[in-house]
Parts: sequence; C-alpha cells; structure tokens
Amino acid sequence: MKIKSAEYQVSAPDAASCPAWGVPEFAFVGRSNVGKSSLINLLTHRKDLAKVSATPGKTRLLNFFLINGEWGLVDMPGYGFAVGGKDGRIDFSQVIAHYAAERANLRCIFVLIDSRHPPQQIDLEFIRWVEGTGVPFALVFTKTDKLGPTRLKANLEDYKKTIATWRSELPDILACSAHDGTGKHEILGYISARMARPAGAPAGSGEG
Repeated sequence: MKIKSAEYQVSAPDAASCPAWGVPEFAFVGRSNVGKSSLINLLTHRKDLAKVSATPGKTRLLNFFLINGEWGLVDMPGYGFAVGGKDGRIDFSQVIAHYAAERANLRCIFVLIDSRHPPQQIDLEFIRWVEGTGVPFALVFTKTDKLGPTRLKANLEDYKKTIATWRSELPDILACSAHDGTGKHEILGYISARMARPAGAPAGSGEG
C-alpha cells in the first residue's frame, strides 16, 4: 500500500462525535510515550500529521484521519497516564470502550507495546480487555532500534509465553521502529489485507 493522501478530519471526545462515514477504520492505541504519534507519522509519510509531544497523555481525544480517501486511521488516547489523575484515566477508558463497542466499521485495533521492556501488567491487562471487545486486534512492538536483535527476540518471546497462559491462539505480532522505518511496509500491508476481508473476520494468528 502506498499512502498518497492523509487528511485530518476531526477530534472526537466520544463515540457519538465520530465521523459519519462508512470507510474501514484502523485504530492505534498504547501506553503513553510508546511512540504512537511517531509511528502514525511514519506510516503516513507526514512529519507532523500526529502531534509528537514529550508530555505523556497529550492525546485526549479520538483523532480521525482519512487515508487515500479509502480508510480511516484513528489515533486513540493513551492508557496508563492521564493529566488530572485517576478520574481522567477512567474517562479515557470510557472513550476507548464506547468507541470499540459502537463502531461497526472498526476493522482492527493495533495495540502498541514498547519492545524494550519485559511484559508489563498494564499492557497485559489492556490486551485482555481488547480481547473481550471482540474486535480484531494485533500487537505492534515499537522502538525496535533501541535494542539488539537478541534482546528483542527474548522480550517478544516473553510476551508470547505470557499471553499463551490464557490464550490458545496468539494474536498477530508486528515490530517497528519510527526511527529507521522498520516494519512500516509490514503494517501497511497488514492494513491492506484486512481491508480486503469482510468486517469482523478474524485477523489470523502468529507473528506478522
């Protein structure tokens, strides 16, 4: 897939404010500072389509972008940090939950995870929550340029073993780096493949 156009559409505070369009949507979500904005800019080949900030929790809304006039990219609020403390974090969870439950054209949720760390409880809890929504999802390990291939493989294996303790079939797994471009074409190819499938079709299993 080649990105020819990427246009900001709207920032929605709740599911009711989301665009009234029928294009397939692909949502990106992850813990704050996981590199979500940088990855979105890499995928769309735009330097500042998604705002990159040193302040955790900067994304507080559902931000919609129309890609190639064919599909929607959704930049979701980060989980695990909220300015304003616990109440704010609950609000973010509600925004994500309502969106996932009510968007019939949502084809996949990409859950971004920092590849530099062993399995984190907050990420594992979110993965289990996404499973419960019934929406197809994939794991995207970010910042792969920050560690060597041996350490990367070990961390991914740790995640697989942990997830396998409660899930018989592993979710699809991709790895990327916004710094050197690793994984860009694989993620775009994954999106292209899911667009060709009927809505709600399983994403598959194993490592992508």
